[in-house]
Amino acid sequence: MAKHFVVLITLLTVLMLFVGCKPESIEAPQVQPQKTEILKTEPPKVEPPKTTLPGPEPNQAEPTKIEPNEPEFRKGEPNDVEPAKTELLKAKLQKDKPPKVEPNEVRPLGKVSPSTVSSGLSNRFHDKCASILNNFVDGDGMVNYDMLRRKRPELNKLLDEFAELDPKEYKSWPKEDKVAFWLNAYNIKMLKVIVDNYPVESTRLLRILWGPYSIRHIGKKIGGIWKSKFIVMDEEFTLLEIDQRFFRKEFDEPRVFLAINHASISSPPLRNRPYYGHKLNKQLDKQSKKFLSSSRAFRIDRGKAVVYLSAILKPSWYGQFFLKKYGTDKKFKDQEPSVRAVLNFIINYIPKSDVSFLELKSYTVKYLNYDWTINDGS
Repeated sequence: MAKHFVVLITLLTVLMLFVGCKPESIEAPQVQPQKTEILKTEPPKVEPPKTTLPGPEPNQAEPTKIEPNEPEFRKGEPNDVEPAKTELLKAKLQKDKPPKVEPNEVRPLGKVSPSTVSSGLSNRFHDKCASILNNFVDGDGMVNYDMLRRKRPELNKLLDEFAELDPKEYKSWPKEDKVAFWLNAYNIKMLKVIVDNYPVESTRLLRILWGPYSIRHIGKKIGGIWKSKFIVMDEEFTLLEIDQRFFRKEFDEPRVFLAINHASISSPPLRNRPYYGHKLNKQLDKQSKKFLSSSRAFRIDRGKAVVYLSAILKPSWYGQFFLKKYGTDKKFKDQEPSVRAVLNFIINYIPKSDVSFLELKSYTVKYLNYDWTINDGS
């Protein structure tokens, strides 16, 4: 009995010691030194404040966001210009910009025909003759050959223009411009022939026959004035060939014979302006009237009942070329056909009193002697 009691006491004592005390030898295995060291060296985890917006991960840096009120970060952008500079740039661009044409500022050109364009080109060509004619020919057709001789390079340059003209351009011109072209070419070339042989020189014998200043002396010297060669549109011509090919055949316009100049007193006067296609009709009418107003071209001796006409109007000269356009069987019946045609032409340009005489009176037609004295106004 006593033995059982001692055992019981011993178990209770052991149980009490186990429950009431925590010796280090028991707690030590639960604390691992390695883990304790890791915890001490690891930085404490800091939670971000709730008021701060979440930022990017450390290795994903986001570019700084640019707000509209931060112009200092926008220098490289097209719109990054300070207000003053912006205004200057706008002004420069506005200056360089072509002016804006409002619809009501545009004039309608209308339909441009090929003949209009061609006429513009031909007018510019005819204009090239103006300087020579304006500066060296007076209102009566007299030429200052002495001064023109000093301007031969200018005259030669003008003739080069005729030589270099493109035939295709010429062919595109209206007929009137072609007539004007050959009239100008003929008259300018005639000036060139005289200037190259000025002053007139003559032998004693021929001076007695023709007078000291006749252009026949020049013709004798060079083998014929009308045979002098020059180039037009890269083709060789003489004055005689132009006369025969164009004036007598192709154009069928007899008034041109009163527009070509023979560098002489009895010749139709040389105009001091070029001929132009767009006003050719008026120019030829004016030229015809001017020529026939001279006593060297037309006059009436009423006392002797004689009508005197220029020698260039003879049937054997240019008179025959008036037949086709001015021929008539109704008037001047006592004259031969070519003379009737010339008279029928003349009545368009002479005073009414002279027209009445030609149409109603009887008279004889005679031709004036042609004076080949040079038309020198030097």
